[in-house]
Amino acid sequence: MAYPQHTTARAPVSEPHKINIGGLSPQRERLVKQLILERLGDSLEVTELAEACALSRSHFSRAFKCSTGYSPQDWIRQQRIARAKQLIQHTGLSLTQISLECGFCDQAHFCHLFTRSEGINPFAWRCRVVKGLESKRAQPLPAAAQLHATV
Repeated sequence: MAYPQHTTARAPVSEPHKINIGGLSPQRERLVKQLILERLGDSLEVTELAEACALSRSHFSRAFKCSTGYSPQDWIRQQRIARAKQLIQHTGLSLTQISLECGFCDQAHFCHLFTRSEGINPFAWRCRVVKGLESKRAQPLPAAAQLHATV
């Protein structure tokens, strides 16, 4: 016996507006982010961050991820990579010095995480950035600027 197949048109269901329930309060989020940024070069434990917010480790981790979209460890890692990129671009520090300055346990770990994050190792990234800066400096002056330079 064959059953008739009914097709019905369904109206598109709009996504309900997400309310950020269960996240950190704005004050706690600011506090913990400031603490992380101040101690970026140090060893940071999630337990310490949770204590600063007067929360259990597990509750803090869930609330932090709810507020930022990242686990505390991932957010710290992103901040360390961002800091490393600033140091690579604006200082002559070695990659070993940069890795220690940014709180990585050693250069190999730093290089691994940097490459995973940026798709290129930090040495190659430095070469690309330096080459980009040099090409900006070497660009010829516009015609109007050349007239003033020769007069």
